[in-house]
This record gives sequence, structure tokens and C-alpha cells, in this order.
Amino acid sequence: MTELTVLPVPGLPEIGAGADLAALITDAALAGPGLTDGDIVVVTSKIVSKAEGRVVTSDREAAIDAETVRVVARRGPTRISQTRHGLVLAAAGVDASNTAPGTVVLLPEDPDGSARRLRKAMAGRTGARLGLLITDTMGRPWRAGQTDTAIGAAGLAPLRDHRGQPDTFGNVLEVTMAAVADEVAAAADLVKQKTTQIPVAIVRGLGELVTDADGPGATALIRPAAEDMFRLGAADVLTARRTVRAFTAEPVPPEAVRRAIAAAITAPAPHHSQPWRFVVLESQEARTRLLDDMLAAWRADLTGDGFTSEQIARRVRRGDVLRAAPLIIVPCLVAEAAHTYQDARRNAAERAMFLVAMGAAVENLLVALAVDGLGSCWVSSTLFCRHAASRALQVPEDFEPMGAVGVGYAAAPAPVRPERDPDQFTLVR
Repeated sequence: MTELTVLPVPGLPEIGAGADLAALITDAALAGPGLTDGDIVVVTSKIVSKAEGRVVTSDREAAIDAETVRVVARRGPTRISQTRHGLVLAAAGVDASNTAPGTVVLLPEDPDGSARRLRKAMAGRTGARLGLLITDTMGRPWRAGQTDTAIGAAGLAPLRDHRGQPDTFGNVLEVTMAAVADEVAAAADLVKQKTTQIPVAIVRGLGELVTDADGPGATALIRPAAEDMFRLGAADVLTARRTVRAFTAEPVPPEAVRRAIAAAITAPAPHHSQPWRFVVLESQEARTRLLDDMLAAWRADLTGDGFTSEQIARRVRRGDVLRAAPLIIVPCLVAEAAHTYQDARRNAAERAMFLVAMGAAVENLLVALAVDGLGSCWVSSTLFCRHAASRALQVPEDFEPMGAVGVGYAAAPAPVRPERDPDQFTLVR
């Protein structure tokens, strides 16, 4: 096995905008550990940013706002943000340390491009076949502490794919891909550290990883959104719920429905009651019976109200979205715990409490479905024909159907949600 050596590169000056970083790193390396074929040069992103003029005079919070495309999680003033590079890290990578007061350092505009330029310039000065990484510090979910991670790469295969290879027992590996660039970045940080003012290290002994071509860069380490099981951060959960009106034919997993109902019944309710029931219509027969009976009731009601056939057709068309859903959930209110008063106002308030609790449960249900990747739509139709819906559902008389939820996988992405200013919906006294 080849010996692996991690060597610090001391002697670099304070880096300013416009500095010839390739020349400075090359000179410092040649004066220290040297540069040989197969070396991987690991450079802290901060000095790349400084050389590229990515130091700005700005309030830190304003800079974070400008660099953030999505807030993934927030706790107090701390934000985990996604940058336009696709990186997810604290404060969108904005750093206020080791820079003049009143200024902050932003991540390089194009870390992979910076890595390619540095590698080419250093190879031109030395003739050595090098790999180059640009790194930044990141925390990890469920793990204390931070480690350096590759955000830019050139001349190095960032991933080592073991899929299809046998392990020592002959089992074929199916999912194993080693994040080589991140492993090298973390190793280099052992000698760079944060307090030694050594922003560059050389990792020697991994020449087999160094490639002639620049390669795909560290961008290859960013998991595509469609494959990311942890795409939804805490700040994304509520906005993930969107009304879906077109579904695929893919069946809905029963376990996902059970998880959504489990979330629904955590909603608050008056008098320590549990007033929610959920009727899950899995079979086509049950769904068709409910929708046909409701349609007949709607038509009769609208005809009695004097609507024309064209007006009725437009109104009942709203139920088509439920017919297209592969599964329907009907939330039902059972208000047996409601108190009865002599005063009609109190009785109305009592019922309102239970309706609010039902709404909270339905919202929990819809959000939980979205977290599982399922689309949904809440249609209030059963409220207009409660008795017909109850008969079709074959539920006890005290079950009050509170609309119907169509569930399935969305046939197309939801349109962009229009921005709404919360101040327009807020009164402060």
C-alpha cells in the first residue's frame, strides 16, 4: 500500500485582491515540501476568494441574504442555506473571520473554475501533474463538529464508484460511492487547521486519483434534488405542501398514508378530545361510489336552486380532480366531546373550536403527505352533501365528512408559488 503523507505549505503572505495565487502557492510549496507528480494541492477557499476580490463591505446578515437561494433550516439567528452553487452550509458560506472589520468574505463565484485555473497555472510553472481542491468548512447533520469539504476540484476524480464490485465476501456492492475529494479535503485540514494561518496543504501518495483532464469538478458531489432524501429542510416543510390537480397512475404506498394520518392526529383539539377520523378509499369501487353519489346530490341541489345545466356542469367539474386521484382520504369530524350550553352563542363557539381542530389535523395530513413526496388536493365537496357522502362511505351517523383529499404522485411540477407579503395579513396592536 502506498504511503499517504499530508504536508503543510507555510510561508504564504496575507492575500489581497488581484494576487497571483498560483505563483504564491507554487513558490511557497517549492520552498517547503516541494511539488511532484501525483500531488494533490488543497487550498482553503478563503484565500481564493480574497485573490478574486470576493471580500465585500457589508453587514453579515445582508450578505447571507444575498448569497442564499433557499433557507434549509433556521434556529434563532443561525441559518443553514443553499447557495447558487448548490452547496448547503451555514450562513451561505459567508465568513466574517480573518478579514477587516466591516467586511465579509464570500465563497468563490465559480469554485470549480477557480480550481481549473489554479491547476493549469501551477502545472505551467512546475511541469508537475497535479490535482487541485478548493475547500470550505461545513457541519454535518447528526454529527458534532465541522470538517473541510471540497467545493472546487480539478484533475481529480471526486467520486470513486464501487458499485458492481465484489466485497471481500463476494457480495456485489450496490450503492457504495466514496467521496474521495471530501476525504482528501478533510485529511488536508489536519495540517491546515484554523489557527495556524496555513491555508494550503499537499496530499502525497494518491497519484492514482490524479487525472490528466480537469474532470467534472466538485459539482459532481452535489446530489441531484430528485435523489436527495433530505431535500426538505425544516424551513421547506410547510411550503412543500401544494395543491396538486393532476396525478400519475402510480399507487400510493399504504405506509405513507399511515404516516400522514399519524401526523394528522397530533393536532390540538378541545377538551383533550380526539375528534378526527379518516376514511381511506383505496378501492376504485369505493371512490366511484362516493363521487357518483356526491355528484347526484350536487346536481339535485343546484337544479333546485335554479342553476342552468351549463352552470351546473361548470360547478361539478371541480370534482374531476378527485376522480383522477389514485386514492382519496375523507377526514371526518366526530364532535362527541363538545359541550352543550343553553346559549346558542356558546354552542356556536364550541363547534368552531372543533372545526379549527379539524382544520389543523387536515393541514398536518397534507404537509406529511408532501414530506413523503406525495401530492394532494383538499376539495370541500362533502361539506355540501354530508348525508350523501356519509351513506356512500358507510360510516356512523356522527361522522361528519369534512371535504375529501385526493392523494397521489404529481403528474407535473407545481407552478411557482406567488410571493405573499405577511405584513398584508397582519395586524399589530
